[in-house]
Amino acid sequence: MIFPCEKAVWYYLPQIRADLAKELVKTGMTQSSAAKKLGVTPAAVSQYLHKKRGGQTIKSRVYKQEIRNAVDKISEGAEGDALYAIVCKCCQILKKNDQDVGGQCGDVTD
Repeated sequence: MIFPCEKAVWYYLPQIRADLAKELVKTGMTQSSAAKKLGVTPAAVSQYLHKKRGGQTIKSRVYKQEIRNAVDKISEGAEGDALYAIVCKCCQILKKNDQDVGGQCGDVTD
């Protein structure tokens, strides 16, 4: 059995980081700067850009728009709690589109 949070850590978060890294670099940000913004190494950003990390799942239009919004906020200096909220929103969108996982992060049933 795979728990929703486990799937988020192994599949959704790498995908979100990869998509954010790609979009940040597209805006003209260096790989090193993108890495600092995302809290990963420059090598990780390079792997995201070369599709060696971050599963390349099919993404909805809503998710792609949220990534673009997130990149704008990150470029404006969003960090800490604001960045966590951005990532959580992207994760929720990916989970909603994933038919294999039920429930939401933190949902507990008795």
